Amino acid sequence: MLKSIMQNIQEIFEATGGEFVVPARTLAHKADKIKAYVFDWDGVFNNAQKEAGGSSNFNEADSMGTNLLRFSHYLKHEELPLTVILSGEKNKASFYLSTRERFNLNYYKTPHKIDAVDHLCKQHKLKYDEIAFVFDDVLDLSVAAVCGVRILVNRKANPLFKQFARKNDMADYITAAESGNFPVREACELIMGLNGRYNTAVSERTAYSKKYLAYIEKRNSHETKFFTRIDGKIVEKNPEE
Repeated sequence: MLKSIMQNIQEIFEATGGEFVVPARTLAHKADKIKAYVFDWDGVFNNAQKEAGGSSNFNEADSMGTNLLRFSHYLKHEELPLTVILSGEKNKASFYLSTRERFNLNYYKTPHKIDAVDHLCKQHKLKYDEIAFVFDDVLDLSVAAVCGVRILVNRKANPLFKQFARKNDMADYITAAESGNFPVREACELIMGLNGRYNTAVSERTAYSKKYLAYIEKRNSHETKFFTRIDGKIVEKNPEE
């Protein structure tokens, strides 16, 4: 039964152009261990283009995906996952989304991204294989090399980079959607499908059920924390200061 469900999930996503570097059944096993969802920002929530002030935006389809993913995790594990933005830049749109959606942490101006992940693991007693990472480019590979689930955002312009990620075991799935075309939503729906809670999460969210209200209350009970790298150390710092 499980095999047929996973085969169906794989067929659905492959039909859109998604690529399973590992079989869906293997990816589902890896995803079952996840306690934290970490998202790169530029090229993941947007097409990587910058405004004059250095900011890059996001869209509501991807935002809804992250909310549904967290809710489906809550339904399956009866606890909230950690949700994290990880960026080498200082991006106001990422601060806004993190605060509005009550993501747990936002790491900014942290170019060597594994430092942020090591800090995350130490602070929250996580193992690398308990982290899912959605990423798009070279600066993310130090994290992709170690995390439990690695979802690479597609971009037709870098076929050699995708080949590198495949051959060096740095990606488990490559999205059909390219940067700027809702790849976060695709990644979130994929994990929800693999954890078997997609239909339930959408139904409960549509009904604004007691379970969803309980989830929202817990989700909104904490404030987002912001961290950056100063003098070689990861420190908590409000980006508006």
